[in-house]
Amino acid sequence: MGIISRLFGTAPNKEAQQPEHAVLVEIPLSNNEFGLDQERSQIQELTDQMDAAINEAGVGEFDGDEFGDGICTLYMYGPDADRLLAVIDSILRSDEIFRGAKVTKRYGQASDPKAREEHIEY
Repeated sequence: MGIISRLFGTAPNKEAQQPEHAVLVEIPLSNNEFGLDQERSQIQELTDQMDAAINEAGVGEFDGDEFGDGICTLYMYGPDADRLLAVIDSILRSDEIFRGAKVTKRYGQASDPKAREEHIEY
């Protein structure tokens, strides 16, 4: 326990010490812009399921999506990229919209040039 912790009776924030891993999912859309309304609605429904699953499992957070240039990218963060992907894997495999999606698991901060990455195609 550090001096501040001893003085004020607080423990160090363990969460701040954990590395931030990421799972990024790039979904190809049917056109070179923002996809069709139906695609965006379908992805929204499935990302709601991902968000709920991630929260229920307590493995991190679903941080949102980005549409453009014919791709939708989903952003998820937590202390363990493998656990994050394990929680959403069944959702990724449950719908044709994810066929051809590219998943990146990043083990470390985006700012860390030494952070290892793994790439998976669905």
